[in-house]
Amino acid sequence: MSSEQHLRRRAVLVAPGSDERKAGKALASAADEVVLDLEDAVTTAQKDAARELVAPLVREHGAARTVSVRINGRGTPWFEDDLRACAALGDALSSIVIPKVESADDLAEADRILGTDSAVPVQALIETPAGVQRIDEIVAGPRVAGVIIGYADLGASLGRARTAAPEHWLYVQDRVLHAARAAGVQAIDGPFLGIADDDAFRRSAQWVADLGFDGKWVIHPAQITSAAAAFTPTDDQVDAARKVLAALEEAENRGAGAARLDGRMLDEAVAVAARRTLSKIGA
Repeated sequence: MSSEQHLRRRAVLVAPGSDERKAGKALASAADEVVLDLEDAVTTAQKDAARELVAPLVREHGAARTVSVRINGRGTPWFEDDLRACAALGDALSSIVIPKVESADDLAEADRILGTDSAVPVQALIETPAGVQRIDEIVAGPRVAGVIIGYADLGASLGRARTAAPEHWLYVQDRVLHAARAAGVQAIDGPFLGIADDDAFRRSAQWVADLGFDGKWVIHPAQITSAAAAFTPTDDQVDAARKVLAALEEAENRGAGAARLDGRMLDEAVAVAARRTLSKIGA
């Protein structure tokens, strides 16, 4: 798993790339990652201007925090120009979010346009039934560091009510999570379809955190604290993870074939879980 995939993405705030005030507010927030949006939040007439506005913001803030850009999807007139603009940002850009990914071909085309001079990772936004169906090939695609569930478009395609409870999405969530874990990439939950930090939002965040997701997109700064809290391990969990890794290291130093802690055998699966717990606190 790369260092990119160890980035904390507990709370990911999405801001319109065409609105300098909102983008600046997002970049000053406590969100783990800020995604500047060139797609849904930007009108057709503003696409080119938004791309020009986002570039200096990424260059200014990208060294100090995790900043990504959601581009317009394959098949739109802006796809190639968005990718080339992102490639020009170099290491200041943490990743490119590609919307409506339906196959590995979409990612291969993005990789071709970005070229060998750019090493920027991508995150695949899964927003259609076809994307869910082909998730195994998508997570194995070039540059993929994470996958995100996009509920609004996916729900519309399925005919699912906007009021559907978190558990109504369990098949999609588990399908995406299993594929992501098999490929060693992050699994990020998409935005709750509401802007309030209320019980419904907190329940949705806790639901996917308990399933094993790495974080959640939010669409309002008021939701950042609750989202981050849902994906942050408790002090007891952090302490237990550190003890596991210390016991494994001590056993390895002794040349022991197995490690024990509090009466249980430790193996690589336990170590993976412990490392994932510590990654959520930035350790």
